[in-house]
Amino acid sequence: MSGPVTGSPLDSATSARDALDGAVTAIAAGGCETPKLDAELLLAHVLGVGRERLLTDGELVVAGPAVRAFQDAVRRRAVGREPVAYIVGLRHFRRLELAVDSRALVPRPETELLVEVGLGLGVGARVLDLGTGCGAVALALKDERPDLHVSGSDISEPALELAELNARSLELEVHWLHADLLTDVGEFDAILSNPPYVAESERSALAPEILRHEPPGALFAGPDGLSVIRALCEQLADLPDVRLLALEVGAGQAAPVAELIRVAGFDAIRFERDLARMQRVVIAERHTS
Repeated sequence: MSGPVTGSPLDSATSARDALDGAVTAIAAGGCETPKLDAELLLAHVLGVGRERLLTDGELVVAGPAVRAFQDAVRRRAVGREPVAYIVGLRHFRRLELAVDSRALVPRPETELLVEVGLGLGVGARVLDLGTGCGAVALALKDERPDLHVSGSDISEPALELAELNARSLELEVHWLHADLLTDVGEFDAILSNPPYVAESERSALAPEILRHEPPGALFAGPDGLSVIRALCEQLADLPDVRLLALEVGAGQAAPVAELIRVAGFDAIRFERDLARMQRVVIAERHTS
């Protein structure tokens, strides 16, 4: 799309506060749910300052190349509904700042629950972050538990390239594997995974940010959203060395996923709820082989 969007935040040098006001109007008109936060994150990124300075520094001005850069960022958010994380190229996840783009899902706060499960593993445990995407879970776990032997796998080579980029930037040692689920990945004590779990029937209900921009292969999993988890559990039935499994799931999936895990040979299953009180992570342990 060419030309400024309606409500374009600025056409020449202006104060940061005026620029923010215009951006909030444009982003809200685009249907985004958090226009003020989005505008602040975009402007802070363009100016290279912290969000707090936008509100406290009355002398802060948007001028020069920053004018066009901010206009373009607001247009991408308001018109294209591109996720803010993709526009700025960064996402905070626990203690880390990760590079993110459309090669992998934007890490969500609820996925931190998988890291918390991993933090409870024994010293030196071998753990696989299956479907690692940008590497968020694997890297956060290695950052907070350097004694663990952490690997990250994905069927998507572009996603693995992004994960490897983050590992190099953060100077964290994680072993990366290009693999389809557990085929030829080696032996692990624990598997943590945020697999695809959106049913095809729910496609039309997804926000534009997700449907237009995030990789569909990391989202959709057949008619009921469980095709990937079902295939994973079938493999786990033949891998008794895996003693702990933690899977992020969607709304209403915890019970059917728990049954699939039980059939795979796990005999202790519990659930962790996210901030919305939804059963978000299914955790299973195997005490018998």
